[in-house]
Amino acid sequence: MINFNIKFIEMFLGVVRKYMQIRGGLSQKDLAEAVDAGISTMSRFLNQKTKELDEQMIAKIVAYLNIPLHEVIDFVEEDSTQTFKKLVAFYKDQFSADKEEEKGEGEESTRTTTKANIRGVSMSFGEKQANLTVREKLERLSAKQKGFMNEFLDLNADDRDLVVDVSISLFRYFKQRQVNF
Repeated sequence: MINFNIKFIEMFLGVVRKYMQIRGGLSQKDLAEAVDAGISTMSRFLNQKTKELDEQMIAKIVAYLNIPLHEVIDFVEEDSTQTFKKLVAFYKDQFSADKEEEKGEGEESTRTTTKANIRGVSMSFGEKQANLTVREKLERLSAKQKGFMNEFLDLNADDRDLVVDVSISLFRYFKQRQVNF
């Protein structure tokens, strides 16, 4: 049994909401479906309308959203930390196996040449995205990336050119360091 420090529930739920946005603006329904929970159960949990905390659901949420443990560890009682870490690792493995299985069901896989973990967000560079339309590529953007695109498109033509020029310099820098995009 995993014990949680109820004093930190609001902090934990804030982190969950933050990562729901970072991971593509997930709704409560999307998260509920991903972690195999009922929509009303997820809603009650995220709105603090439940008295009991479901350790399995909490671990699945942390694993699915790939939340760095240091951001939520205060929520877990010290005597339960190791058990919680193991449970999250188990669900992370399960989610990765599910993704691999989905790839095998007709979806063309992508080739990743470089991966980086930036502020807890895993990013892939050098992926070949076979036969994707512009619409499909835009749908794959994270909420943060969509926000950037929106701000970029709101700029005037000269300012957009400046952003492109700076980006070209960054691409050259990374290529010189032999990181392929």
